[in-house]
Amino acid sequence: MSDILNVSEVRSGTWGQLWLDNEQVAEAYGCQIKVNKTKEDVARCRTLINGKKMTAVSITGTVRIYNATSRLIKLEGAALKQGRDLRHTIISNLDDPDNPNNQRIAVKGVSFDDLTLADWQAAQLGQIEAPFTAEDFEVLDS
Repeated sequence: MSDILNVSEVRSGTWGQLWLDNEQVAEAYGCQIKVNKTKEDVARCRTLINGKKMTAVSITGTVRIYNATSRLIKLEGAALKQGRDLRHTIISNLDDPDNPNNQRIAVKGVSFDDLTLADWQAAQLGQIEAPFTAEDFEVLDS
């Protein structure tokens, strides 16, 4: 194995795809999904430096879409007015043809944190960021 990065294998977001509840979101232009660790301090003898112990994890993310379809308003709006918090599945796929490995991740139990009803400005492309939390993840391809 070489100690020099083969730059052609760096994945480009140009090749990303997003599915929401098994429906491809063509207006998606970005996605970020993270597993966040909660850590507690652990006092230790014979040192003034605390250690850290992981005590929980949480999953957060953001879907970035062009304001083209009102997809999220249609999906979430009526449920929110009835006091319901819908759960979804998101699949992120990054399949750069220069990289021999596809990277496909599913997050389940997705709950959007907010719903953008309007956000526009003259001479600007309409873009929406939809932050979310999730309850589980699965690596489908790596």
